[in-house]
Amino acid sequence: MATSRATSPTRLMLALAAVVFGVVSAMWPARPPADSSAIGGPFQLTTDEGTRLSDQELRGAPFAVFFGFTNCPEICPTTLWEMSEALKALGSEGRQLRLLFITVDPERDTPAVLSRYLQAFDSRIVGLTGSDTEIEAVAKSYRIYREKVPTDDGNYTMDHTATVMLMGKDGRFRGTIAYEESSGTRLEKLKRLVRE
Repeated sequence: MATSRATSPTRLMLALAAVVFGVVSAMWPARPPADSSAIGGPFQLTTDEGTRLSDQELRGAPFAVFFGFTNCPEICPTTLWEMSEALKALGSEGRQLRLLFITVDPERDTPAVLSRYLQAFDSRIVGLTGSDTEIEAVAKSYRIYREKVPTDDGNYTMDHTATVMLMGKDGRFRGTIAYEESSGTRLEKLKRLVRE
């Protein structure tokens, strides 16, 4: 018991320090991790219009990348709607910014399926698909987790990372937008991205 009493103030101070650090960290501008150069990379995929798009064609303007699939019940449509609202809020300042919606389910998400699905969102959102090998390679380069999960009805769904990756006009990683991040924080991050 004596040891417990002696360490109690220390534990309290450590807990307080953790809270203060958390508040300061939340207010501090997001910075890419030290190894952020490893996020992203070359790719060539098929757009929702049936043309091919490579990472090289995106250079010179910032872009964001979100991996998802059209049969996603909640996370994907919510994220695309929130990003559509943020793109509108940016106004003319965000005219060059594009969001890439890269499917994690190329088996079902053909260009035509992506095209129909994306009609509900901002026109700057470009759907991308490809072979399973192509999708696996680009997911790996962006450090995205994806896995096919069988369902009870004999069908399947996809588990995947629900993070928007922010890429600078040079094609290098700049940060992330987390799922259900506040609209104000999301907008500030996009403003920083387009103003750099």
